[in-house]
This record gives sequence, C-alpha cells and structure tokens, in this order.
Amino acid sequence: MTLFDAQPADPYGDRPWREAQAGHLLAWAAGSASPEGGFGWRLNSGGLDPARGRPLWIGCRMIHCLALGSLLGRHGDAGRVDAGLEALSTAYADDVHGGWFADADRPGEGRKEAYGHAFVVLAGASATVAGRPRGRVLLDRALGTVLERFWDARAQMPYESWDVGFTELEDYRGGNAAMHMVEAFLAAADATGDVAWRVRALAICERMMTGARDLGWRMPEHFDADWNVRRDYNIDQPRHPFRPYGATPGHAFEWARLVLTLRAAHPTPTWFLEAAERLVETAWADAWDVQRGGLVYTTDVDGEPVVSERFHWVACEAALAAWALHRATGDDRWASVYALALGFLREHHVIEARPGAWWHELSEHNERIELTWVGSPDVYHALQTMILPSLDLSPGLAVALRASAGTD
Repeated sequence: MTLFDAQPADPYGDRPWREAQAGHLLAWAAGSASPEGGFGWRLNSGGLDPARGRPLWIGCRMIHCLALGSLLGRHGDAGRVDAGLEALSTAYADDVHGGWFADADRPGEGRKEAYGHAFVVLAGASATVAGRPRGRVLLDRALGTVLERFWDARAQMPYESWDVGFTELEDYRGGNAAMHMVEAFLAAADATGDVAWRVRALAICERMMTGARDLGWRMPEHFDADWNVRRDYNIDQPRHPFRPYGATPGHAFEWARLVLTLRAAHPTPTWFLEAAERLVETAWADAWDVQRGGLVYTTDVDGEPVVSERFHWVACEAALAAWALHRATGDDRWASVYALALGFLREHHVIEARPGAWWHELSEHNERIELTWVGSPDVYHALQTMILPSLDLSPGLAVALRASAGTD
C-alpha cells in the first residue's frame, strides 16, 4: 500500500497515473539541485541554465516539493531538503540587511519581493512538517521577516517589494504576491498550530474576493499603494511572466482553491463558496478554447483573450480548482471540469518520453513553444496537481501526507 492508497477515496479513476507522475516530477526536481547549493533553472535538455542563476522562488518551491517527497517516503528527498535549507541559510540569506536575495548567484542585485519571501515561508513550513531539523528555525526566521518587512498591518495586506537594504518600498501592490502569501500563511498555520496566520490569510482573501466581485468575478491583479486597481498596468508587457497586463484566469483558479482550503480549516464568510464558484465559472468561460482546447494565459478586464498561449500551470490550477469545488459541493459538474483540464495536461504538456519534464508552454494551436517560459524549471504546480486530488480540503497538503504516514 502506498500513501496514495491511504487517502480518502477519489472519484476520478486516475490515481495510478498521478502517483507515477508524482514520482517522475520529484525525480526531475531532485535533478535541479545545483553543485553550488540550492536549486537552479532546469532546461528541457535536463541540464541547468547558469545564465538564469538560482532564483529564490525556484529554490524554495523545490524544497517544498522534496519535503512532500520525503513525506511520501521517497529515498533521498529528506537529505535534499536539508541541503536546500542549508543554502537558504547561507547563499540566499542576507546577513547584513535581513531577508533573502532574489538570486543566490546575484546577491545584492534586484529587489526583495514578497513573492519570493512567501515561498521561503512555504519551504520552511513543509520542511517543518516533514520533520527536518532546520525547518522550524527557517520558518520562524521567515515569518519574522514577513511580519517586519512585508506585512502592512493597516491594510492587512502584504507590501510588494523593497530594495536590497529595505529602505525603499515599491509603490506597486500585486495580487500574485498576495495570493502566495495566503498559501504561505495557511502552511504556516498548519506547521505551527498558530491560527493567527489563518486570520491574516482571511483578511487578504476578503479584500481580494470583494475586488473580484466588483470586477464581474475577474481577479484584480495590479494595484497602487492604496490598493486601488490599476487596470492598464503593464499594457505594453502582456506576456510578463509575473505581472502580465489584464486578468490572469490561472490566478482565479488558484485563488478559488485557496479560499476553499481556508474555508475548510477556519470560519469564513458564507459567500466565500459562491465566490469560489463564480471565480472558476468566469475564468473557465473566459479562458477555455472550445475549438482547440486549452486555457489562455491572460484576458483583458472584460474577459477577452490577450495572450493566448497555454501554460502548464494554468491547466494545473484549473484542475485543482475543479477538484476543490467538487470536494466542497459534491457537484459532479466539477468532476467533469477536472477531467477536461487534466485530460488537456496529459495530452499536451506531459512528455512521457522524458518523465518529469513537462512542457511548460504551448501556442494557441497547442504546439510546443518557448516564448515566455524556457525549459522546465518548476514542478510545483504539477506535483500538487498529482497529489491533492487524493486528499480532502483540510488538513493542508504536508500535514495530510504526514498523517497518512502515521507519524502524527
């Protein structure tokens, strides 16, 4: 019996395939370890791209994923987590100003972003749940940094970024960083037992769900320093990988899943279930190509496609949003949406000849391209899509796997 078999029964009939894919993805993640410490940007050829360095967000996501691998009983993943935590404590850490550098190969350059620091929290939380000795030390340090530098107590929302010395605060605020702070705070609550992190996650979700409702259930992405929506932000950079113009349906799917996860663990407003449903319904209607299949990357604020390329992570989050709604409501229409999204992933993004190396980007004609994303540097969305459908909405992913291993 595997840990997958120990989970609540899932109705999708694809568990053996997902279990095999999880193993492949974790092996690919392990191969992104850098000889200099931490994790690098892995190319489709299998090697690392030194020109792209060792980004903080990739290093932390790989620690998170390999912590899940250790909880799934994969040999060697615990040691890989420990090595990643060591790199976060040395190569990535700024011992002068605090926080973590955006890239271990370029210390002192770039900005210190809430986005990357949210993943430091996630890495620390998952490592803590996995029982790694350095995990709790890193988690406590990361949470302290987030509260001191990235949490706006007045707005109950995260700041976006600082310069390296924490002296200049960016006047932009972003929905993407806020979303990953919610994810990090939920993981922190699971790892520490401190419900204050869920309370903070709730505050973020309330503001963002209200904003989505005001925009016809399309997620606002870009804001000024007072959290007013900036509708034309990056209109000249529609393919930006982190701050694209307009609305990002994949984020709507991801927000819906996180709201339902929070709702399963903590008291929330009664309208959050409707919010999740409306977000997914709107994003799916805006993004799904009924003729060719696939989900577009972005739309404008009225739902018209802007960037029609298909990214693997968008389909992953669509499948997970459908899973979350199916778990929350029991409505079989969401099982059908899950099957559509996962079926597209299996047909177009999963490369069976090179297990673990999912293709990240397709054209609007579903042809393999590398326009916005180069290589296969990230397994985070894909791995969670392979594991979560075998779980309930609560407890969180790492805690659920630990419980299945019988170590709680």
